Amino acid sequence: MQRMSERQYAAHVGLSRGAIQKAKTAERLVLYPDGSINAAASDARRAETTDPSKTRKPPAPKLKPVPEAAVAAVGDTLREQGLAVPAVGGGTTFLQAKTANEVLKAQERRIRLQKLKGELIERARALALVFRLARAERDAWVTWPARVAALMASELTAALGDGYEVEAALMQKVLEAHVRAQLDSLAEIRPGLG
Repeated sequence: MQRMSERQYAAHVGLSRGAIQKAKTAERLVLYPDGSINAAASDARRAETTDPSKTRKPPAPKLKPVPEAAVAAVGDTLREQGLAVPAVGGGTTFLQAKTANEVLKAQERRIRLQKLKGELIERARALALVFRLARAERDAWVTWPARVAALMASELTAALGDGYEVEAALMQKVLEAHVRAQLDSLAEIRPGLG
């Protein structure tokens, strides 16, 4: 049998030490010769001698419902780390939630450290740079027909010989149509760059 002090037994049954001392005085507890409490025998005797109508039941703890998004986030974090994920509707244990929290803290610290080292840049900055480079490339392609049409028309006229003449304006229209078609196909692949 387990021997307990008054404080230990009070914590065991969820009562105050004063209530345990009153029960001890009323001989509702089983004691060992040294004065310590026999927990199992005392529990049984208290159950027999206590009036159920006079017992106070501790109020059930009022827990706030956990948002489904939070539970899903815990599952996602655990899944990313290759850890066990609770079944749908099975509930997340405190240990799983704590593990997910620690994983997220470690990831956040790693990202902060990478930023300090200059290994990471802000997403908005990277997107602005890519957009600027894509726009410059697009502009170069759009202006290319106007720059080369006259030269290409004269070279084609020379290559074809007498009796044939290629107009620079017509050559520019053909090149512009070709460039537009290429840019349109790129815009389908990468929206926002056209």
